[in-house]
Amino acid sequence: MYSYSFLSFVSAVLAHDWSTCILATPPHQLTVRVTRCTDFLANTNERSIRVRVCELKGVFKCRGGISGEMPSNKSVSDAPITQFVNCRILKDHKLQWEDLWVREGKILNPEKLFFDEEGFADHKVDCEDKIIAPGFIDVQINGGYGIDFSQASSDIRGGVALVAKKILEHGVTSFCPTLVTSPSDIYHKVIPELRVQDGGPEGAGVLGIHLEGPFISEEKRGAHPPKFLRTFKAGGLADLMEIYGHLDNVAMVTLAPELANSAAAIHELSGRGIAVSLGHSMADLSQAEEAVQHGAKFITHLFNAMLPFHHRDPGIVGLLTSDRVPPGRTVYYGMIADGIHTHPAALRIAHRAHPAGLVLVTDAVMAMGLPPGRHTLGQQQIDIQGLHAYLTGTTTLSGSIATMDMCVRHFREASGCTVEAALEAASLHPAQMLGISHRKGTLEYGTDADFVVLDDTLTVRETYIAGQQVWRK
Repeated sequence: MYSYSFLSFVSAVLAHDWSTCILATPPHQLTVRVTRCTDFLANTNERSIRVRVCELKGVFKCRGGISGEMPSNKSVSDAPITQFVNCRILKDHKLQWEDLWVREGKILNPEKLFFDEEGFADHKVDCEDKIIAPGFIDVQINGGYGIDFSQASSDIRGGVALVAKKILEHGVTSFCPTLVTSPSDIYHKVIPELRVQDGGPEGAGVLGIHLEGPFISEEKRGAHPPKFLRTFKAGGLADLMEIYGHLDNVAMVTLAPELANSAAAIHELSGRGIAVSLGHSMADLSQAEEAVQHGAKFITHLFNAMLPFHHRDPGIVGLLTSDRVPPGRTVYYGMIADGIHTHPAALRIAHRAHPAGLVLVTDAVMAMGLPPGRHTLGQQQIDIQGLHAYLTGTTTLSGSIATMDMCVRHFREASGCTVEAALEAASLHPAQMLGISHRKGTLEYGTDADFVVLDDTLTVRETYIAGQQVWRK
């Protein structure tokens, strides 16, 4: 790599975005490619050039740059290439001044494009110094905008599509529709309708269903109706299938690990690639650790609906610093950073104890995006008072009306974490927990081009899915 000041012969072509020059300097010749933009190849803010030694004959030649014409695009694909410039992209856990390249819905490696394919950008998007981060992933959302995912409506898919469309403006590109404790017939009707699907202009993608209950503790049921709670009779597949009907399109199940015969269910679910989450539980730390050893990997809304931290037995909360988590495994935990469910001090304690495991969730209910009043959460009535959602006639919190971008901003402010940490808690960490970080939650080459454009206040300005703009402020 040579700096901008090296080889004065290229000064004439630096005024152009792209050129290829061959300099005859017997007995060698140099082929020079010049880019006029923030140099992502060198990871520096200074312009630079890359030089390659070629076995060519002839005299000094130059094509493209002097005349201002683009060289022929020898890319292996005819699909258009988009280059996002003047942006800070979240990559390798830090914001970097780099361009982002997209083709066919994937993040493109520009070095391979330039030097292997000899291709170039067909379109450029000026981001005006904004931030580009992976699209947000919400793994616990009960509904919104008048739609309750736990209701067997006449148009279940239409309801999911409405929420999927609306949450684009909050930077969410993928989500897990969440069902709270319900009668078995509700599961049998709703689960087959909530299908995994890719996102696009019509809305955020569905990664799979999150079944929160009914195998939870009655003492820590929260807003879940007690008459529909269930225990494991023998454990394993039979109990799950009896209640849920089938497990197609299920991504997560929240259960209480202290329930008798739960270990077999955890093992069965984990073996099917379904993330098991511990929540609405009276479990002590040893019970929680045993569940993790059987395959559990997540904690549903940490601190809420579980035993409070105690210095002699920290309960499920103790998993954040447990030394009995199997090597190579990470326990992730959901946080509702809405300023209501968790005190800022508790948020800071959790983050500082285990920053790599924090996953922001909204736990949003159907009242999200609607005025205060009475609404439903599954089989229960809830009242919205200000920013609080209460089980009707009680002071029991029943989900939230927060949006994901709101949670990201509050978490950043309340925890004092870096911008990068706040953004990764809503993108990378949920993707890692679900085992999909090879395609979602990052801006690594080859991953899905699902991302958000934000300003310095972390306000979402644009949302992209598969490289296509699906929402703009």
